[in-house]
Amino acid sequence: MRALIEFFFTNLPTPREAILFGPPAILWALAWLALAGYLKRHRPWPTGYTRKVFHFGIFFTAGVLQVVGGTRAVCLFGAMTTVVIVFALVRGAGDLLYEAIAREKDAPHRTHYIVAPYFATLIGGILSTIWFGPAALAGFLVTGVGDAIGEPVGTRYGQHPYRVPTLRGITSARTWEGSFAVFAASAVTLFASFLLLEPEPGFVRAALLAVAIGVASAVCEALSPHGWDNATMQIVPSALVYWAIG
Repeated sequence: MRALIEFFFTNLPTPREAILFGPPAILWALAWLALAGYLKRHRPWPTGYTRKVFHFGIFFTAGVLQVVGGTRAVCLFGAMTTVVIVFALVRGAGDLLYEAIAREKDAPHRTHYIVAPYFATLIGGILSTIWFGPAALAGFLVTGVGDAIGEPVGTRYGQHPYRVPTLRGITSARTWEGSFAVFAASAVTLFASFLLLEPEPGFVRAALLAVAIGVASAVCEALSPHGWDNATMQIVPSALVYWAIG
């Protein structure tokens, strides 16, 4: 608990930072959600695609901010993204912003499966940063890219589904094709993470570790309860990268 309190006080944006960077962060997050909503309503793309457009945009931005601005910048962006998500929830079913991230197959718990992944993201990001420091970058990238690719690939190409645990009693499944996509994308982002995090990275060692941790990340995603993989997919890769570079 002490570490959590210290984390918040250390990374609490100053009033000047909130005034200068808060509004652009809100607009950036809102732009990604509006893009996802536009693609859902006017193309139309399946929610499995549009939800991940927003997912990718937010996590990729968090990864960039972690590198260039540090944890304080990520926290400010996360707070502003929260404002955008709450706005979408208030707008409710039928609104472009809500429909961009609310899966039809999650009915009658569509709002729950917006809120639960949000809290999973928050928990995973905070714990990864507290426990693993800079290695949390790996969790941001694996979740933002690896996990984001799995659902669209599964939606488009999935032919071999398997059931996953849920906490609300609805039927949920992933596919082997989607899980392989999670592995492949995770391995690529993990390789990039090692190159960024290690002062003198060995390319062969980084590639081997990326493949191994990519497998672990895909297994983690496959076994995570529906809606909570945003937490486990941050913590597990971050922990393994932290151990590898420690």
